Amino acid sequence: MNLDSLHLPPGTWQLALSFAGRSLGALFLVLVALFVARRLARLSDAACARANVDPTLSKFAGKLIRWGVMIVAIVMAMGTFGIKTTSFAAILGAAGLAIGLAMQGTLSHFAAGVMLLIFRPFKVGDTVEIGGKRGKVDEIDIFFTILDTPDNRRFILPNGQVFGQAIENVTFHPTRRADVLVGTEYGADLDRVREVLMAAALAVPGQVAEKPPQVVLVALGTSSIDWEVRVWAPRDTFLDVFQAARRGVKQALDTAGIGIPYPQMDVHVDTGGAPAAGFTAAER
Repeated sequence: MNLDSLHLPPGTWQLALSFAGRSLGALFLVLVALFVARRLARLSDAACARANVDPTLSKFAGKLIRWGVMIVAIVMAMGTFGIKTTSFAAILGAAGLAIGLAMQGTLSHFAAGVMLLIFRPFKVGDTVEIGGKRGKVDEIDIFFTILDTPDNRRFILPNGQVFGQAIENVTFHPTRRADVLVGTEYGADLDRVREVLMAAALAVPGQVAEKPPQVVLVALGTSSIDWEVRVWAPRDTFLDVFQAARRGVKQALDTAGIGIPYPQMDVHVDTGGAPAAGFTAAER
């Protein structure tokens, strides 16, 4: 077939060859960018693994690098066809603003999730209390934090609420203090009570030997003298030590004959004087 016999307008072949060259150049640019994006994402994953970074944060960083490189490559490829990338960037920015306004709640959870993964106020496996909800952290996602309670309930908390509230990390330190509150009768000798409670505290099994227990006189209550027995326990066996401390305090007080009073009220009746209005002396 003779191409000269097609009677095409002048410059058509030059335009077609130019378009084909630009297309090949754009395709080559995208392929190179795809290779570079994958390579950088792998390097990021390896660096995060060496630094013991949370896997969720590692995956997020890899995806962010991959998509960032690809977006830059696509914009550059469009520039090879004569498309003004400045106007494209303006359109992209306007679209991003509209999407951001429509999804500001979701984006706030996303931003809070990133902050949680960066600052790490808690990690998977920690026991925390957030907004009145206490449980063990099962997962820290980009948008949600998942807690499992000791009675096997699950709370799914949006990260925006998690990051915006006070967070208590119960298991952050390797040791915790178990505080046992107990009241004794007013007739008991203070020095004798302190001696009995200290002996009970020292006998608690499993406590941290480096931190001696304490017995503190807390208050003179309405019905009892209130004491606090403080025993330090390892994080992993805190509940066992706490229960042993309570049991030991009760048994020690019973053995020593020191009573633990319950709330009570003394009522004094005045039988003298004139009867109240409307009542006889017998009725009163």
